[in-house]
Amino acid sequence: MPNINWNAANYKNNFSFVPTYGEAVLDLLTKPKGSYIVDLGCGNGTLTKKLFERGYHVIGIDDSAEMIAQAKTDCPDIEFVTGNALDFMLEHKADAIFSNAVFHWIDESKQQKMLCNIYNQLNEGGELVCEFGGSGCAEHVHRALEQCFLERGFEYKRVFYFPTIGQYASMLEKAGFRIEYATLFDRPTVQKGANGLADWIEMFVKKPFEGIDESTRNEIIGETVNRLKSSLYINGEWIVDYVRIRFRAVKNNIVT
Repeated sequence: MPNINWNAANYKNNFSFVPTYGEAVLDLLTKPKGSYIVDLGCGNGTLTKKLFERGYHVIGIDDSAEMIAQAKTDCPDIEFVTGNALDFMLEHKADAIFSNAVFHWIDESKQQKMLCNIYNQLNEGGELVCEFGGSGCAEHVHRALEQCFLERGFEYKRVFYFPTIGQYASMLEKAGFRIEYATLFDRPTVQKGANGLADWIEMFVKKPFEGIDESTRNEIIGETVNRLKSSLYINGEWIVDYVRIRFRAVKNNIVT
């Protein structure tokens, strides 16, 4: 839910792997049909629709007006609202909050605030089920970009937060959650088309290029692609070295 102007149509057409992989995360939910589920950072609503089809009462929340507009068009029977993970408020507390490929966009300094807000929006015994980028995610790409920036006298700002299980578990527990499931795993991810890596950089690595002219930006992307071809272009396909982290955490019941 970063402050980025998303190309919702391009995202839907060329990066559908994001919600496709996210479908497996849905299986971590333990709440019965009819439960109130929030899809936090719902994007274009693809997984919100999957939740709806599983029989949940669901609402999608995203900070991107472009994505919310796309979601409302594609899923007219589902409620979608614009909101930020740090301060969204629910009229009625949720039985579960689900989130896929979102939390790594939140600044590290704001993660604890986000988790505390999520905790406060859940019923007692409610669960947080999430997947996002973990330690080492896309490191080959970020390292190559960093080097290309440095050679031109620029600083490559690492705006993503990719934690270890230990780092994130401590924050979840500090917010009041009991962790029931946690895993960190490699997930090499195929990109669409011959320009897959360049397209990935242009879609997901926007902030570091702010203030850099278009010609230099294109030069950096092209050089990064060339440097990584020997390692990430495999059998005619571009593969980004994703690492994912998953959690299911439960809001502790209050014992009196």
